[in-house]
Amino acid sequence: MRHQRVMKKFGRSTEHRKMLMRSLVTNLILAESIKTTLPKAKEARKDADKIVTIAKKGDLAARRLAASRLLDPAAVQKLFDKIAPAMKDRQGGYTRIVKLGTRKGDGSETCVLAWVLEKPEAEEPAKEVK
Repeated sequence: MRHQRVMKKFGRSTEHRKMLMRSLVTNLILAESIKTTLPKAKEARKDADKIVTIAKKGDLAARRLAASRLLDPAAVQKLFDKIAPAMKDRQGGYTRIVKLGTRKGDGSETCVLAWVLEKPEAEEPAKEVK
């Protein structure tokens, strides 16, 4: 039984799995949305949300911690300059997963993992017709 096992292994070694997640999060920051399989997106979402929480602090220690977890210095720069300020009012749920359906080749479920950058617009009340 898999009691209290929270991470999927994806049939990879520990080092390969960690590098896969680091690569997915780095590419998510650089491209702002990535197309991947659903299980990989669910695991990458956890790491992406944690890295944004770190970046929202904005100090030097947070920048160094983020740099140690990301693969590209340009991703660190974009995270601290664009993404973290856009998420300053949000308490969590920084990413969105949109399902696309199954892939033709192997039948795996694909999705798009993207940032929730725009603010939800308040709906205007409907005007009454007399």
